[in-house]
Amino acid sequence: MFIPLLRIDLIENRKKRERETSSPINNASKMEMETEVSAEKKEKVVLLVGPPGSGKSAFCESVMKSSHRPWSRICQDIINNGKAGSKAQCLKMAIESLKEGKSVFIDRCNLDREQRSEFIKLGGPHVEVHALVLELSAQVCISRSVKRSGHEGNLQGGRAAAVVNKMLRSKELPKLNEGFSRILFCYNDADVETAVKTYTMLGPMDTLPSGSFGLKNPDTKSQPGIMNFFKKVSAVPAASSSSNEATTPKANDKIEIVRVSPAKLVVPTLAFPSISTADFQFDLDKASDIIVETAEAFLPKLGSARLVLVDLSHGSKILSLVKAKASRKNIDSGRFFTFVGDITKLHSQGGLHCNVIANAANWRLKSGGGGVNAAIFKAAGSDLEAATRARANTLLPGKAVVVPLPSTCPLHNAEGITHVIHVLGPNMNPNRPDCLNNDYTKGCKILREAYTSLFEGFLSTVQDQSKLPKRNNQATVSDSGEEDSERNKKYKGTIASNIKSGSVDDSGKKTSKGWSSWALALHIIAMHPEKHLNIVLESSDHIVVINDQYPKARKHVLVLAREESVDGLEDVGRENIQLLEEMQNVGLKWVQRFQDEDPSLIFRLGYHSVPSMRQLHLHVISQDFESDHLKNKKHWNSFTTSFFRDSLDVLEEVKSQGKANVESEAVLRGELRCNRCRSAHPTIPRLKSHIRTCPSPFPHHLLQTSRLLARPDSSN
Repeated sequence: MFIPLLRIDLIENRKKRERETSSPINNASKMEMETEVSAEKKEKVVLLVGPPGSGKSAFCESVMKSSHRPWSRICQDIINNGKAGSKAQCLKMAIESLKEGKSVFIDRCNLDREQRSEFIKLGGPHVEVHALVLELSAQVCISRSVKRSGHEGNLQGGRAAAVVNKMLRSKELPKLNEGFSRILFCYNDADVETAVKTYTMLGPMDTLPSGSFGLKNPDTKSQPGIMNFFKKVSAVPAASSSSNEATTPKANDKIEIVRVSPAKLVVPTLAFPSISTADFQFDLDKASDIIVETAEAFLPKLGSARLVLVDLSHGSKILSLVKAKASRKNIDSGRFFTFVGDITKLHSQGGLHCNVIANAANWRLKSGGGGVNAAIFKAAGSDLEAATRARANTLLPGKAVVVPLPSTCPLHNAEGITHVIHVLGPNMNPNRPDCLNNDYTKGCKILREAYTSLFEGFLSTVQDQSKLPKRNNQATVSDSGEEDSERNKKYKGTIASNIKSGSVDDSGKKTSKGWSSWALALHIIAMHPEKHLNIVLESSDHIVVINDQYPKARKHVLVLAREESVDGLEDVGRENIQLLEEMQNVGLKWVQRFQDEDPSLIFRLGYHSVPSMRQLHLHVISQDFESDHLKNKKHWNSFTTSFFRDSLDVLEEVKSQGKANVESEAVLRGELRCNRCRSAHPTIPRLKSHIRTCPSPFPHHLLQTSRLLARPDSSN
């Protein structure tokens, strides 16, 4: 249950004064007033109020690009590590941002009083709560929502039109008596631009006049005639500029709901820099020819996927050359275009959604040097270095290597980037190693090979994503006791189809167990990791490591055995001792990696007595159990009772008696007990509240016997 950190204490004479000074101002030139300098710094909580397509995210990004006041944008569509989250998570992040001295944009629809109420309670003596109401026409909002692509919450196409329509029919305009100190209404792009300038110029010590400004019709609740706006839209165009909002339709234009399949809502996009034209000094005209020609050849193979050439400079000559040559060849500008921005911040700063980026790497595949290579390694952190080492140690000119990013990587979380493709081009700089001494015959051949390798690598990620079941764009798999019905929806169609078509080699062993389609997901990945590079964190001849799709803690990965005949602990015998030892060692390696990032984390390695998914797999899970996916008694007890068999215990039992002991599933129905003090709790929310503050240490014997893995200096 959420308990606000700050409480509103609005006394009656303050309310009266606000009502007296809040008469509507309809003249656009008077909509915004001058800022005032406050004697003390006050943070702002600004609730964006408007349906999808009204421009809430674009407003936040515009202000944050230039503002001298530190802001935090809180968007429910991406708050859960790049995935959709909850209102409670938004409130928690808002409190943390305010503690850090940041003002906050609440980027949700916030269309009714109930949705706004908890955020308004964040206000207080040192925090002002504003509402910015984006009252753009229903026609504009529906048009933008239908036409946009790559939306953070996948709300686009025909489904978006229906959602906008429903929301607008039930909205409630905000009022000062809800607890706002300031409300500003915007009815068109000019109003929005004025509001952007006002909040951009708002310094750390500045405040804005209290009251309600710009409201045209206080009795307005919903916009009439929304259904009359629906007309045919021929296609949903891909975004090709820094804004994912389509242009405003003409007054007579009408829109119709368009049915778009979910598979087409997220457009795979590769953002890549110009290879070899900076430090390696390759001729720009020749390079631009190769870029355009190679892109033109690959676009038909990529389906709806997009290629985006990126450069930091607005005056970039290579961007100008490529744009002009692509135009002359009539290449689809929605699928191949240029973009100005930081390749590591295309989403957060430019609004461009790219799931794959290319790195102009050095032959050592290390973070040295400058430019794009240094920027990408810095933004991705140690995760990229480790993931790269698992793929290759060096790179030859003209070659590329695809590196999947783990979900722990900052680029994955902040920007939604799932893969980095390292590519090395030819060198024409005499001051750098392996210079080609102006041999452009060889240089052009190598550069063409480099772009071909790059685009082939991107194509492989597109094909992998089309084959695998995904949840909220995060390609991971779970065996943590998630409800069968939910997982069945995710996996059944795709994996069953793969098995039926013969694209997956499944031996059919133990079909008498009645493995459901979704339950075969781990087996399929373990047997064919090369087909699933976009989700595999690590692989060898004997094991595969992936993220758990429904993690039950802050860190939770699975180490899969690649033995065809080992489905679970019941199948383990002495002949598998070496496999169990390798799985244990790989798990320890991942524990060390996670603890290098956060030494306070404590881990446990173990197996479920009776797995719900086929294929022996080891859980590597931190003991904080901070996860929205931990929802019920079965989830909790599967990791905190004797049902969870410690990896070391399993090894000892197999060595001594030739098999592992397994516990009955009946223990999963036991009481909810704290894994530290063993106190009982009636519900999961009560249990979670307790474990966050439980003062008891972990059981000493578990730490002493290495069943719990903690850094020596960590507090437990």
